[in-house]
Amino acid sequence: MNLYHCAIDLHHEAKALSFASAVDQWLGYLQERGVVQKWRLLRRKLNLASGESRDFMLEIEFTDMTQLDQAFRVLGEHDEQVERLYSNVSALIARADYGLYRPFPDPERAERMALI
Repeated sequence: MNLYHCAIDLHHEAKALSFASAVDQWLGYLQERGVVQKWRLLRRKLNLASGESRDFMLEIEFTDMTQLDQAFRVLGEHDEQVERLYSNVSALIARADYGLYRPFPDPERAERMALI
């Protein structure tokens, strides 16, 4: 399992519920296509965060790097629906920071360490 992590701030004029709906439509579409396992959108609570924390956190789960690659391939398709769904999300974002994470220790590493 790999977790694609996005910390997001919206444009000042963007509506949070519109963003949540656009994310739901976009990632629901990707789930239907089988290129995303699970996802969740979280919002900072009570403005409790450090100065560099973003307002939203989007976590997208992939089974492996192959599935992540397939998701990026869908994004690269010259398909009107893909472009519309993606644009509906990206147009609302002012700033985003990304990272790719994995469970640690992962099963392969744990197995190797057990042999030592």
